[in-house]
Amino acid sequence: MATHSQPFDYAARCQRVRESLRAAGIDALLVGPSSDLFYLIGLNRPQSERLTHFILPAAADESPRLILPSFETALAEPLAHFFDLVPWEETESPFELFAASLPAARTGQPLRLAVADQIYAHFLYRLQAAAPDAEFLPGGNLLNPVRMVKEAQELEYLTQAGAAADRTYMALLELPLLGMSEAEVKQQLMALLPQHGHDPGAPAGAIVGVGENGASPHHHVGPRRIQAGDAVVVDFGSGVNGYWSDMTRSFHFGPPSDEYRRVYDIVNETNQVAFEAVRPGVTAESIDAVARAHIIAAGYEEGILHRTGHGLGFDLHEAPYIVQGDTTVLQEGMVFSIEPGIYLKGRFGVRIEDIVTVTADGARRFNLSTHDLQVL
Repeated sequence: MATHSQPFDYAARCQRVRESLRAAGIDALLVGPSSDLFYLIGLNRPQSERLTHFILPAAADESPRLILPSFETALAEPLAHFFDLVPWEETESPFELFAASLPAARTGQPLRLAVADQIYAHFLYRLQAAAPDAEFLPGGNLLNPVRMVKEAQELEYLTQAGAAADRTYMALLELPLLGMSEAEVKQQLMALLPQHGHDPGAPAGAIVGVGENGASPHHHVGPRRIQAGDAVVVDFGSGVNGYWSDMTRSFHFGPPSDEYRRVYDIVNETNQVAFEAVRPGVTAESIDAVARAHIIAAGYEEGILHRTGHGLGFDLHEAPYIVQGDTTVLQEGMVFSIEPGIYLKGRFGVRIEDIVTVTADGARRFNLSTHDLQVL
């Protein structure tokens, strides 16, 4: 079990969520081990077969409670300055403790419990069985709006992560990539990430698509080797103080065809027009609409295979989602990717991804490395 040592006011975060619970008529939020729990109290641990669960009551006069195995109590104690620890022994039922730790229902109404998005299904079933008279409801719509608006320190860590990704990309281009396989390029990226500012040991990932494989947005790396005349797509990221970078660039070995240059220019233009559309008060889906319209007008509608972007923070993918149907109204401090792409099956793909944050009058990029087509 690890704790988050960064200078965040977890009690204030919980207070903002409690206000949302009261406004929605919810009695408590239930949160298991997850990035949600990490965000709320600074405790980072994986789900296991032993129940750990945080109960955040809506009522301001009730203390939050963390139910956890007794032998892990000492690890959570440094964080427990605004919530109570409810340890359980190996011979006890933690679900009985859970039921006993719930807030009282309001007179004449069933207890209404919101459940955060990240929880094992078998735990949810047993929590429901332990509180059969309670109403269990989705809780992501109450927690996500708080998480989406980043604090100043979060924005600083994300800025650092973006700069680390930029340095990683520029270092990659200096390597003798011609002749390397996709798997070897990924291995090089994994080595470069900590060398250029990402935290050693932080979660990391990369997609490398060479030639026709670049037309598959989530291609799994394989033995395909880079040859003269190949287009390449690399998508990679890792963590800085728990906050992700995520970046995609496309480049070419040897002189590209006229069509590749045209597709590259369209994707680059689309990235820019979407960026320029970002400002407080517009919806997430409107940014996706702007990007799609630009690609469609250029004649490549069939090359659109995915949404324009996704939120980013503790999780690599989190709310908001820049896609039709996400009506989230953008606010200053929200962070997400802009990553339009055009994918021509059996030939090549082009994607250019930057992470951006909403500012008071527009947007700011965390990725500043060149968008100019790199021909190696």
